[in-house]
Order: sequence, then structure tokens, then C-alpha cells
Amino acid sequence: MRKGIGGATSSSVKSALRLRYLILLLLCAMYFIAYVDRVNVAVAGPLIRKTFGLSPTELGLVFSAFAYPYACMQVFGGWLSDRFGPRRVLAALSVLWALGTILTGLSFGLYGLIGVRVVVGLGEGGAFPAATRALAHWLPIRERGLAQGVTHSSARLGGAVTPPMVLAVAAAYGWRGSFIVLGVASLGWTFAWLLIFKDRPEEHAWMKRTELAEIGGPVVNFARRADDKPVAGRSSSECERADDKPPVDGRGRRTPWRRIVREMWLVTLVDFCYGWTLWVFLTWLPSYLAEARGFDLKRMALMTMLPLLAGVVGDTLGGVVSDGLYRRTGDLGFARRSVLVVGLLGALVFMIPAVVIESPTAAVCDLALAFFFLELTNAVLWTLPLDIAGEFAGTAGGVMNTGFGVAGMISPVVFGFVIQRTGSYRPPFFISAALLLLGAVVSTAIDPTRTISSAGRVRPRAVAATVD
Repeated sequence: MRKGIGGATSSSVKSALRLRYLILLLLCAMYFIAYVDRVNVAVAGPLIRKTFGLSPTELGLVFSAFAYPYACMQVFGGWLSDRFGPRRVLAALSVLWALGTILTGLSFGLYGLIGVRVVVGLGEGGAFPAATRALAHWLPIRERGLAQGVTHSSARLGGAVTPPMVLAVAAAYGWRGSFIVLGVASLGWTFAWLLIFKDRPEEHAWMKRTELAEIGGPVVNFARRADDKPVAGRSSSECERADDKPPVDGRGRRTPWRRIVREMWLVTLVDFCYGWTLWVFLTWLPSYLAEARGFDLKRMALMTMLPLLAGVVGDTLGGVVSDGLYRRTGDLGFARRSVLVVGLLGALVFMIPAVVIESPTAAVCDLALAFFFLELTNAVLWTLPLDIAGEFAGTAGGVMNTGFGVAGMISPVVFGFVIQRTGSYRPPFFISAALLLLGAVVSTAIDPTRTISSAGRVRPRAVAATVD
């Protein structure tokens, strides 16, 4: 019996364990915690607004303060993870957003709130591109859609449970206490990440040759042994790689910026359209339900949770459906584009009646359906950097999610400004609907079969598939 991570572990348990799924579970926890720390300020928004006497526009500035550094960190955080590995980069980023969350509970006044939300945005800005880069080595192509689905479902689950969780802690210790508790939980995840994760599967003490063969990718035949013992500690000279090249990471290689931008700009535009509406749900939904629909705090927490729970289902289902279509048809372009179009148009179809219908309960049901369809697209959007950029998936994911970050800069402020000028929540929702239509149209032109090779060239999937 060997000593495993965290102590002694039986060989039978380790034999049954698929290590890549443990890594996936760890990333799911990160997405969950990150979204709790992102959404908590919106849930506490009515309490914060009352404490500091903020106007709707000022509250919108607090909401959007997160998004400015978040957008700026997308490409940089992704590049850092390509260059130095996601293990160190994600650990540093998680410490940063944990400290920002704790400081939110200690802040005073509008400018203090804006300042600490900037810190949280800096920490979370590069997290999702870095997590995408972490998956590039650990999962085969046939599991990428599912992986992005379950990780982002965890994010939506975090957003869904945040309202009752934050309000429960706030009822006992005030809204400030809820931020301190959540920040400490984020620091706990950082320790687990450093303890368990390795940048490449073959570096891990628990990795077996059978699972490494299942993963495929750049490492195919790594040790000529008859047994199935872990392969950690093997030098590169003991490993046979599919293309006889050094380990596939960004270290020492030039990043093909122009080609990444050329192949990802349409995806970035769709991510902006998707992100605009998502930011509306994440920032203004509690206030909308409390002010426009008349729910008290307890019912508001429940009604905010329902649409976000629908998003949990949509996230996972979108990835599963896209992977299933790819396995059935062999057409990667159709598998990705069709889910994007159906998701964005479905969100549009249900959003319009949600804001014009008289019944508050029916409105929440329509919003839940709109959010379900919106989240069908999320796993596909995050799978596209893996499909297109491979070893540069961190940078490509950062380029793509810059669209989401820019939407976060603009959407909450515009939403609050339009409410203040018109006295109604309907016009800003109509703006969101128009952008959903634009995103659906642009999605039809995305081509995930054009992949960027390790040399930075764009090549068709038929060639790239030989090393996937």
C-alpha cells in the first residue's frame, strides 16, 4: 500500500479512480466558489444600497466594478497559464479574489466597495481561462463538452445557492459577515488545489498507464512496462510522445496572437452577446424581483434561485448534447453551432414574455426557461478554445472571455441607467433580447474545425485529429 495524497489509500480505490475526474471535481468546486464570490454582491445589493444610500446607477457601478479588471485579466491570465502552468496561476488568482471578498465585508462607502470589487475581478479574471488550460492536458476531445458543461453547471449552482446562503448568514451576522465567511472558504480551495493538481497527467503520483492511454493527447506510450503502476517521476527521455516533441505546454514557445484572434473573434462576439444577458441575471435579477415584482427578501431569495438552478441543468445538457451530436454525426461544426443557435434563440423567445406578463410567478418561470436556454450555450463557448487552440487554449479562452468581461463592464451600468431614466425594467431587457438575436446570427459563421497547430498554423480538424 502506498501513501497517496492526504495519507494512505488502498490500491483498490486508486485502481477504480479515474484521476481526471477527480481533477474535474476539483475544478467544479473552483467554479462553484468563484460564482458565489461573484454573485454575493448582487444578492446583498438591496441591503448594501440601503446601508450606504446608493442610487440605482451607483449600485450598477458597484456591480460593474468587478468586470473591468475581469475583462483586462482574461487574455493575460490565460497567457500566464499557458506560459507558467495553471497550477501556480490558479492558486495565485484564487488567493487574490479570496482576499477581495473578505475586504468587501470590511469596506465602507461607494468608493471602498468599488475598490474591493476591482480586487475580486482581478483574481477571477484569469481563473476560467486558466481552468480551461488545465483541462487541455487532462481530457480527451470526446469529453471536453461534458467537462465544460459540468464545471459551468457548478458555477450556476453556486449562483443559485448564493441568495439563500448569503441572506441566511446576513440575517445572523449582517451582510458584512457573509463576505468574510465566503472569502475564507475560497482560501480553503487554494490549499486543496496546490495539494492535488499537477499541470500534466504524467507528473501525477496517482496516474496509471491505462488512464493516460485513455486521455491520449500528446502522451501516447509513456513507459514500456508490463505492470500498471503510477508513472510519476518519469523523465521525458522515458516517454514516447505522439509527435516526438517536447511536452505540450506554452513554455518556450511563441504565442500565435494574430492567428488566435483571427480564429476566435467571432466566438468573442457571441460571448459578448451571451455575457450581456448573463450579467443581467447575475447582477440585477434580485433587485428586479424585489422592486418590479414585489417579492419580499425571503421570496426574492427563492425566486432568484429558481432561474439559476435552471441554468445548472442547461449548462450540463448543452455540453452533453454537443458531444453527443459530434459522436453521432462526426461534424464538429454542426455539433457546436447548432447548440449555440438553439440556446440563444430559446433565451430570446422566453425573455420577452417574462418581462411583459402580469403574473410575478409566471414571469419567474419564463425567466427560468430563458436562463436554461441561455446556459445551453456556455459549455460550447468554453469548448471552442480547446477545439480551436489546443495548447494555446488558455490564451484563446482569455481572448474569448474578454467579450464576456466587456459585457460585464457595460451591461450592469446600462441596465441601471435605463431603469433610472425610464422608471421601468422592460427597456433594458429588450436590449438584451436584441443582443441574443445578434449572437444567434453570428454563431452560424463559427468554424471550430480550423485548429491552430503547435507551430501556430491554422489547419483543418482532419489533420489535427491525428494528435488529439
